[in-house]
Amino acid sequence: MKPYLTGHYTPHVDEVTAHDLLVEGHLPPELSGRLIRNGHNPKPGVTPTHWFKGSGMVHGIRLREGRAEWYRNRWVRTPALEGAPYMTEKGPDLTASTAGTHVIEHAGRLLALCESNLPFELTPELETVGAYDFDGKLTTVMTAHPKQDPVHGELHFFSSSPFPPYLTYHVSSDKGELIHSEEVPGASASLKHDFAITERYVVFVEGTVTFDHTETSGIPYAWKDEQPARIGVMPRGKGGAAAVRWFAIEPGSMLHAANAYEDDRGRIVLEGPTVDRDGFRTSWNWWVGSPERGAVPNSRSFNQQWVIDLASGTVHERIVDDLVVEFPTINDDMIGREHRYQYAISFPDDRGVGNFGVVKYDRSTGTRQIRHVGDGQLPSEAVFVPAGGSDGEDEGYLLTVLSDLRADASQLLVLDATDLRADPVATVHLPRRVVAGIHGSWVADEPVSTA
Repeated sequence: MKPYLTGHYTPHVDEVTAHDLLVEGHLPPELSGRLIRNGHNPKPGVTPTHWFKGSGMVHGIRLREGRAEWYRNRWVRTPALEGAPYMTEKGPDLTASTAGTHVIEHAGRLLALCESNLPFELTPELETVGAYDFDGKLTTVMTAHPKQDPVHGELHFFSSSPFPPYLTYHVSSDKGELIHSEEVPGASASLKHDFAITERYVVFVEGTVTFDHTETSGIPYAWKDEQPARIGVMPRGKGGAAAVRWFAIEPGSMLHAANAYEDDRGRIVLEGPTVDRDGFRTSWNWWVGSPERGAVPNSRSFNQQWVIDLASGTVHERIVDDLVVEFPTINDDMIGREHRYQYAISFPDDRGVGNFGVVKYDRSTGTRQIRHVGDGQLPSEAVFVPAGGSDGEDEGYLLTVLSDLRADASQLLVLDATDLRADPVATVHLPRRVVAGIHGSWVADEPVSTA
């Protein structure tokens, strides 16, 4: 049996809706909105050749006025869900998407994302509206990891392709209008899953994983020692791509960026979990279900930091911590700005030794807190929601869905982000075990006031 069809990853065979969920503790009034998560959940009888090839299913939890009003799960109904091929006689079908990597809200639209296709719009109740192409202006695929500027509200994203043009940069206004697209010169076929923005720059990462037409899993990428690892830095705004600069870095593969910012010396600081050759191959073997896989889907993934000095043209890089982590998150108000606090999910090692946990890093003191979970339990990516009336960066809540194999159940934990050692602020009991997914978002009814 493929590992991504067993245990925490065992797919659901149906869609359900449950109302008036049991709440322990007290749900803060500012938690008025929906936590929506996305992940791969192939239909019954379907065994995808790679974890990432499974059809997308979104899970939503509606909170309002101290109540948990509903939970529901829905497949994202794309042509791929019904078996439509990505490649057709006319070329790639950008609507034949799994739509199973991430889900975001932008300009009033809820979008399910997969980096090799167009986004899919959903209703607030998670029903599928259809493929969304920004009124015909988006003619490329869209990354699953766009970045919304916290000051101006525009959405920055990119398209990465194994064929020219390898990299295209896009900007959507805060009203949802695609206002800028341009190809980025000098890019390669290297896998670019995530990126970062600062106040003045866009930061791309090309790792040592690149296009490989011989890969048979349906995800045509592999580690190639001959692929140079690089960071690309380009000014934000129209025409910025012409000024992109590429900086060589050590071999590795970064799937997810925690954040990037410009320090007081004008250098760009970028952080994100990164794997070496052995870590990538062990993880890849899990993703494709190889007998040579590790016990967990991520191994040897350590938080890495790069400091790019634009004046000298040099990059200093280091491993920040020896803890195996993935799914980094921050307070989104700090996107592109220097942040103090950073969150992640910790993993057992590649032998399966150790428990999962939720991690908080204090980058000012260099310390960390870990909230370990029990045997057979798995937390989801921790999503930060600011507290009402707060002005501190970590004053708020971390929302994580804790799945428990032994109880065959899941709970939404509302954790105090200032102290992970404290008891949960609230626990919402969900009607079923939620399948281990990938990414998600908090979609607030109204922005939380920090006044």
